[in-house]
Amino acid sequence: MSTFEKVREILAEILDFDKEEIFPDSYLMRELTAESIDLLEVALELSLKFQIEVQDDDIFLRKLRSIILDAGENGLNPVLEIVEKLPHLKQERVEEMLDELNEGPVLKVRDIVSYVDYLC
Repeated sequence: MSTFEKVREILAEILDFDKEEIFPDSYLMRELTAESIDLLEVALELSLKFQIEVQDDDIFLRKLRSIILDAGENGLNPVLEIVEKLPHLKQERVEEMLDELNEGPVLKVRDIVSYVDYLC
């Protein structure tokens, strides 16, 4: 079973969705209606299932806006700063996130899968 399939099962159970409704490009908050308490449960289940230490700020992109602000204040490239501080994200994905940042939370299922794969 792939990492995505395992993550999808966890999300389906916690968020009360059919797993067939969850795709790599599904937004956790915008489409799957995940709330903070749900994310805590997701982090716990990921830790148990994959035997990894989940850092909530990293996996759920809680530092994203502050990294962008710090980069701007210091005249640095925000894409490169994000990739450096959140190494599970590829540059292409970060550029996509920055393009859609004004539309709401940008966390997708594939970002969680990337985080798990990075740690495993």
